[in-house]
Amino acid sequence: MEAPAVSQPLALLPNALTVARLALIPVFVVLMVRAGHRPSWPAGVAFGIAGITDQVDGFLARRWRVESRFGKLADPLADRLMIDAAVILLFAYDRLPWAGLAVVVGRDVVLLAGSGLLAPRGIEVDVNAVGKAATWVLYAAIFFRIVTHTATQWPVDLFWAGLALALLAGALYLRTAWGELRR
Repeated sequence: MEAPAVSQPLALLPNALTVARLALIPVFVVLMVRAGHRPSWPAGVAFGIAGITDQVDGFLARRWRVESRFGKLADPLADRLMIDAAVILLFAYDRLPWAGLAVVVGRDVVLLAGSGLLAPRGIEVDVNAVGKAATWVLYAAIFFRIVTHTATQWPVDLFWAGLALALLAGALYLRTAWGELRR
């Protein structure tokens, strides 16, 4: 393993951003509940900060060579929990269709079950470019859905595009995991 490219205090920043993102989830939920069926810039900003830190923490960890077991577990967990919370609340307030909720939550259940199956065998499936793109598109679509009026359709269309990418990424992850299991 290569030595970190930064000093110890900076080496902790990626994990600190992940923890901050986890702590932001209940704040986001409260802001969404307060907004109810209405658009919410405060909730959108909280969600947007989560999306930005999701990209920054992983980038810094790789660039600074400070990837950790905690980060590899907590980063995707924070991402899944934030997106799931947003999708559940948007569905609850009639701002996203039930099928979107079912696909997002179903996908995350499959990912959780898959990691539970692979981790004890020492198999790690790295994030692929399609998965990263899917996450960016989903974060953008959900952000725009949070801050726009219910009648605005294009964020929902963007959400479906993000889900399509997420399903494609999932298929690629499954193929990789299956290949690793067959070894």
